[in-house]
Parts: sequence; structure tokens; C-alpha cells
Amino acid sequence: MTGNWRDLGTRAVSALVLLSIAAGAALAGPIPFSLLIAVISGLMLWELAGMHSPRSAIGQIGFAVIGGALVVAPFFLRGTHGLADPLTPMAALSVLGTLGVSRDKVFFALYAFAILITGSLLSGLYFRAPELVGFLLVVVILTDVAGYFAGKSIGGAKFWPAISPKKTWAGIIAGWCAAALLAAILVAFGITGPLTIFVAACMSFASQLGDIAESALKRRAGVKDSSNLIPGHGGFLDRFDGVVGASPVLLIALLTLLTF
Repeated sequence: MTGNWRDLGTRAVSALVLLSIAAGAALAGPIPFSLLIAVISGLMLWELAGMHSPRSAIGQIGFAVIGGALVVAPFFLRGTHGLADPLTPMAALSVLGTLGVSRDKVFFALYAFAILITGSLLSGLYFRAPELVGFLLVVVILTDVAGYFAGKSIGGAKFWPAISPKKTWAGIIAGWCAAALLAAILVAFGITGPLTIFVAACMSFASQLGDIAESALKRRAGVKDSSNLIPGHGGFLDRFDGVVGASPVLLIALLTLLTF
């Protein structure tokens, strides 16, 4: 396989492995799934620190471990005198984490907080409504897949070439359509309400913006990928940046009772 599609095989195998691990954890129950989210969140934080010139490897690892623990701690301490409000310690860790990096401290803190909130949302939501976690992940995956194939096969004008030179308008619109189509199918089967179509399209666009935001961080750091942990995809930040972008839209929809 050559040309624009030379990385497809590696990307597909890596994606299948990740999906298999996620599916296995999800089927095993909320606790294994939450632990998986904690590990992924910790790895994303480790990569984020690595892109911002960490002052020490030990500090980078410690930041990742504490962050991963914070993601799931509130749900394992329910009914105890543990963490009642996860936002405060997550915000504190994001700010304190800037002491361990040497550059772009504001962007670092903001993105670290976004990672922690996303992990906490996924972990907590799976205890209450695992189907919504599945909906979120499928929307992000469909957006990514549709955008990848449309961008590679159609090409055309770039969406934001200064930050993400590979992302095209064709891929952006294809992602919206794929997410909206998924929601339309759910509406047709009476699973959810019509507003879900709008929410899904907004989640799709937000996931694309999450991808662009992470691309901007990488461009500032002068790196191509957040790490090389996932063959064909780069790092966990490269793979889950769309989830970080789409999660707030789902949260807003739930809090305002717009749908579902």
C-alpha cells in the first residue's frame, strides 16, 4: 500500500487492539473500565508534560500517576469522606503541574485540566449511563474515520492549514455527516429524540476542534506526535484528543436536558 494510504494498515491494527481492550474493560464492568480510563488519562498527562519540557522524568511520571488516580478517586470514594468535589483537586493539580514544566505553562494547565475533566466524565458516566459513553466514543470514532477517508480520497481546501495542514473541509464535513447519520438512525429506531442529531453534529465538530487544539500544542512544541506509544497513531493524546473536545458538548447537553 503506497501513497496517501500507506499508513492505513498500521492504523487499522492499532485501532482494533485499542477497541478490543476498551470493549473488554467495558464488558467487565464499571470498575475495570474506570481503571482503564485512569491509565489512559495518566498516559495522556505524561505525554502532555513531555511536550512541555519537563524538569524531571520523576516529576513527569508523578504528575501522570496522581492525575490518573484523581480521575477515578471520587467514584471509588462515594459514600465516604473522600473527594466530594473532583474539580478542585483537578484544578489544583493542573496548576501545580506547571511547576514541573518549563514552557507554555498556561496552555499546559488548561489542557491538563481538560484531560482530567474528560477522564472523570467518562468514568463517572459509565457508572450511571454506559450507553452515553458508548455514544460519545462512537461519534468521535466515526468523525475520525469519515474525516480520514474523505480527506484522503477527496482532498481539496484545507480547514486550518496554519495549525493542521492535513485537515480538509471535505474531512470536516464528512465527520459531521457521519455523526449526524448515527444520531438519525437512533432517532429512527425511537432510541432518542430528534435533538440528538444536532448534538451529535456539535460533538463531531468539537472533537475536530480538540484535534486541532492538540495539533497546535504539538506545533508549539516542535513535535509530530505526542509520543510513539501507539503505532500508526502516535500517542494517546493523538488518539483521544477528539474525546477531550467532544466531552464538554455531551456534558452541556446532559446538564441542560437538551436530549437523551
